[in-house]
Amino acid sequence: MNRPERIEEETAALMRGIGEAAKAASHRLAIAKPEEKNAALRAAAKALRAATPKILEANVLDVEAAKAAGRLASYVDRLELNEKRVEGVAKALEEIADLPDPIGTVLAEWTRPNGLKFQRVRVPLGTIGIIYESRPNVTADAGALSLKAGNASILRGGSDSHHSSVAIHACLVEGLRAAGLPEASIQLVPTTDREAVGLMLRGLDGAIDVIVPRGGKSLVERVQTEARVPVFAHLEGICHTYVDKAANMDIAVPIVVNAKMRRIGVCGATECLLLDKNATADIATPLVKALLEAGCEVRGDATIQKADPRVKAVTPDDFGKEFLDAIIAVKLVDGVPGAIEHITRYGSQHTDAIITDDEAAAERFLNEVDSAIVLVNASTQFADGGEFGFGGEIGIATGKMHARGPVGVEQLTSFKYKVRGTGQIRPK
Repeated sequence: MNRPERIEEETAALMRGIGEAAKAASHRLAIAKPEEKNAALRAAAKALRAATPKILEANVLDVEAAKAAGRLASYVDRLELNEKRVEGVAKALEEIADLPDPIGTVLAEWTRPNGLKFQRVRVPLGTIGIIYESRPNVTADAGALSLKAGNASILRGGSDSHHSSVAIHACLVEGLRAAGLPEASIQLVPTTDREAVGLMLRGLDGAIDVIVPRGGKSLVERVQTEARVPVFAHLEGICHTYVDKAANMDIAVPIVVNAKMRRIGVCGATECLLLDKNATADIATPLVKALLEAGCEVRGDATIQKADPRVKAVTPDDFGKEFLDAIIAVKLVDGVPGAIEHITRYGSQHTDAIITDDEAAAERFLNEVDSAIVLVNASTQFADGGEFGFGGEIGIATGKMHARGPVGVEQLTSFKYKVRGTGQIRPK
């Protein structure tokens, strides 16, 4: 047997073991008491704080390797940790622990004329496979949310964040151990071999119930093409902010700058600014100037270039593009209908916003823009599970089956029917 074949067999054996352990753990988690799960999360948060120096040391290795590989600044920003970000991860675990436990919640109940009593009750999905790139905080968010919803999880982080993810995962395991829950409840795939991803997509012999991809377009496309289990798709964040002729510019300018520049590498960053052509002179100049002064490259047509000579010429390829950089495309549109038409054509059904004081325009935008998240007079960077009060998220689902928007605790559950009778039989 040559070396590649031996490595492939070793990876297959490794992943089979991970799948079997996860399946066994999922049975225990399905009946775990809320206090047990919450104790694990709080112990993990405590362990994270204690291990902050080790986590940051591990993160330095990942960041230095990413820089040496010539990764974009936005990519490095998603990867980089500091004390504040580690504390944010720990707080998110505690916030998830504080959420109501979804398992066992009665969603509906009714009694039929024959006396049968029906209940629709929330239950775990089982085992969730999460495949993600560059963001080490996803290791904690995904493992914690899955645990809270009574699911086992198999985490496969990107090779770029491997050292950081290993350090964070060790804290999650410490929390599980402290609460007396199976350590296999949250497993991190220890190999960076890409074959491990393929095996997860094939379901690990029935061990995985759903796959959640979180990463770039190529990762999501691979998952959707190869997966043999259900997928919660997290596509590109091609987000738009439309500034209407009735916009209050005192709030429009800071919203637009925040939506683009707060963090340029997140999926909720605005990539395209739409301006009402019926009020171009009034709104283009202050917005373009503010973006340029914030360090953003602005690309627009001749009309936008007149607002500031620093504006670069826009090309058709700039629309429908996720820059993940300090670059924004600007487009003039014919009011709300034009904005909706552009978003329908170029958007990714992720997050889109309107800035206006016209209630009718806002309602039309809310009703007709078919995206997972639609905002009025707020930054698209609120596309985050923590901001929704979910404690965190595994990703922003842009599909329409089962989960849409931030995938939090409730979205990681299914339901079953409990039916109670008193001897009923069905007549012939």
